[in-house]
Amino acid sequence: MTEREELKRIITELSYEKRKVTLASGRESDFYFDGKQTTLHAEGGYLVGRLFYDCIKDVAGVEAVGGITMGADPIATATSIAAHLDGRKLHAFIIRKEPKGHGTGQWLEGRKNLPPGTRVVIVEDVVTTGGSSMKAVRRAEEEGLVVLGVVTLVDREEGGRENIEKEGYWLRALFTRSELVC
Repeated sequence: MTEREELKRIITELSYEKRKVTLASGRESDFYFDGKQTTLHAEGGYLVGRLFYDCIKDVAGVEAVGGITMGADPIATATSIAAHLDGRKLHAFIIRKEPKGHGTGQWLEGRKNLPPGTRVVIVEDVVTTGGSSMKAVRRAEEEGLVVLGVVTLVDREEGGRENIEKEGYWLRALFTRSELVC
């Protein structure tokens, strides 16, 4: 079994649920992908790091990966480690949902690894409409980073790709809903 096939198995066993939920976008759905069940699983996290890194290692100039806490945290860290094991520096960063309430009041964790102009890729566990991805893009750019594109574990195929692309960014998905759900 390939690494991709094994990750697909883990996602379908641990992250996919057939039930009614309200998504971050506010939409209701009759199924849910809880990406954290996969990204926080020992083998799942390892495979996510390897496959996210494989997905972006040929992107010219990429220097860091990150996104909005909590979904992006394990992905960014695993991808950074996979890059390190391949002999590359690809730092991880985390974007807070609100600025830190004490100390420096910062939005971005990992700041000292990210001088202004650092070229980054936003990572996500699941993209539905692309709203969270674009929040991450805007916040990263406000912090002086140059966003190249977005990579997600699962694209729910509900307009996210189109919304991200119309803003001038690319979206790469390790899996789409139609690849995971029959």
